[in-house]
Amino acid sequence: MALPALAVSPASGQLSGHGMDGFYRDGRRVLSRCELQVAGDEPLIVQGRLTGADRARFIGTVRRAGERGPDPEIRMERLRSADGTEQITFRSSAARPVRLPVEIRLGTDLAELGSVAVGLPGPELRAAVHGSGLRWSGTGVHAVVSATPSPQDALASPGLLRWEIDLPTGGHRTIELRAALEYGTGAPGCPPGHHRYPVGVRIPGPRTGALTPGTRNDRPPRPWTAARLECDDHRADALMASSLDDLHGLVMRDPVAAADMYIAGGFPWRCGLAPVEALWAARMLLPLGTKLAAGTLRALARSQQAAPGTDFGRIPGALRDAGPHSPPSCTGIEATLLFPAVLAEARRWGLPEQETERLLPAAERCLTWLKRVTDPPGGGRGYVPDPVPGGPYRCETQAHAHRAALLGADLLDVCGSSDASALRDWAAGLRTRFRRDFWLEDPAGGRPAALLTADGRHVPHLGSTTAHLLDTGLLGGGTSAPGLLDAAQTDQLAGLLGSPAMDSGWGLRGLSAKESAYNPFGHRSGAVRVHETAIAAAGLAAAGHEQVAGALTRGVLDAADSFGYRLPEMYAGEQRTTGGAPVPHPAACRPAAVAAGGAVHILVALAGLRPDVPAGTVSVRPLATAPLGAVQLTGLSVAEQPFAVRISRLGMGMVETAADGLQLGS
Repeated sequence: MALPALAVSPASGQLSGHGMDGFYRDGRRVLSRCELQVAGDEPLIVQGRLTGADRARFIGTVRRAGERGPDPEIRMERLRSADGTEQITFRSSAARPVRLPVEIRLGTDLAELGSVAVGLPGPELRAAVHGSGLRWSGTGVHAVVSATPSPQDALASPGLLRWEIDLPTGGHRTIELRAALEYGTGAPGCPPGHHRYPVGVRIPGPRTGALTPGTRNDRPPRPWTAARLECDDHRADALMASSLDDLHGLVMRDPVAAADMYIAGGFPWRCGLAPVEALWAARMLLPLGTKLAAGTLRALARSQQAAPGTDFGRIPGALRDAGPHSPPSCTGIEATLLFPAVLAEARRWGLPEQETERLLPAAERCLTWLKRVTDPPGGGRGYVPDPVPGGPYRCETQAHAHRAALLGADLLDVCGSSDASALRDWAAGLRTRFRRDFWLEDPAGGRPAALLTADGRHVPHLGSTTAHLLDTGLLGGGTSAPGLLDAAQTDQLAGLLGSPAMDSGWGLRGLSAKESAYNPFGHRSGAVRVHETAIAAAGLAAAGHEQVAGALTRGVLDAADSFGYRLPEMYAGEQRTTGGAPVPHPAACRPAAVAAGGAVHILVALAGLRPDVPAGTVSVRPLATAPLGAVQLTGLSVAEQPFAVRISRLGMGMVETAADGLQLGS
């Protein structure tokens, strides 16, 4: 992936036209078929793997009639890039020169990504010979494939390019294909230079103007530092590197302001700006710099409801499934509550004051919305309904609101606003109400309710969303904000999350295995969601429950090993068994912003970094249990300057690199 471009294929490298195979650009399938034959047969593929988020390499051998012995004399390598280029190289170890007939069969339906993802592609289009390749035309858009060297034959009807390649002894020859889109006028509702996009797959369009064959698109730089992890458990190093590479493949520029970058939600369902996923990814990458957070916040501030009315201050967002026991929740509410928290924490990590001041009005509008929905005309319960206005009152939504109020008050202090005190008072009242209304006593020690209905009834089911109660946020002096639970309730929740009913061995189940309607493949009713497991692990560590945090961290790392270090958004919550492996969820995004961001978050949490750049301090509180052994993190960023820390096998932390003037604490 190198959004807005991507490529999908099986390990053979052959694009067969089936399923989601193909090159895609701007939400449209440029090429669905690219089948290679050499000497009348397909090469035997011996290895196919990703070499980066935007590159894949396929190694094969070619058998010819008359060859003797088991050793192949002709090797083939296909190097594929997400931007639509592919280099096919043949190498010979034969004792005499070899002539290879090469055929590549090409085709496309120019289908939209959303249609392909739900199994509704269009019919394959008829090709026309065009320059050194082929061209397919749809309404207002054309797919073009060109080749170097030019083929000896180009047959439009079967979509076929042919070469006769002469390979000298010990020599090699390369064919390069370049697939691209060209836009023209005539697409319904589309002015020149603009494009239609699939419903549910939000991909901003390219810069205006047509792309020509062979054009390499400007891939955004990484909006974070070159962080690196070295750990006794080398799988952690691989997971960190792979996750950051996947996140880079999901980086997109805001079409309104190209300097602002954010992380797309994931492939194939959210290949564009998904506000909640973008904010979570930005927050989880704050130890690698604040540039991504600033770009994400600016992009979302432009989408914020600024017109007077009931939605003033809210960030738009779609509804999402919330499992079998509650109606859909609203991603816009979570994004609106995340916005001030991400800005406040970015400031603690070193976001420049002028950037904070620039984004402060949007954060204030979010907090104005929070105040209005918790104190509506005619009175209310003092909780945030989700969705507004009818509810219900979800456990995790109150956690987001509480964090937004405390961290938002921290922000308002910057500008001397008198509203900061009122926000803290509201948060204190919410803690009192929550501990009274949401906590359910039982012989086992109690648990938080999943939600309250609008008429005050409890829905008691235990799930991974309770992990958000442990994610309180970062205040000044390296302190965590107070949580909605008291110390005894926090200890009880830690025990529940660490129990076999919740911890599958690969991560937290979305719903306890003891609950009715538990389904290990349930999107919100049993599947393991990586980012909620990461949130739980980091929150448990901060609360002193290191054994449970370490077990969750090792479980995610074991799962990552099984998935080749590209974690899916979620996977089945079946109980781990000896010799078993986690089972992927068929509808999960992979790569996914929150899974890759969660992997970074759970690994960096091992160091327990707590910066307060405005106060000139940073503290390091690593896990004393050192669940992955010795750890060294380099290339981090605090106060916009390099930061490096080493954690010993005894859980002792030592800062190796830090900005001048930062006071270090333990």
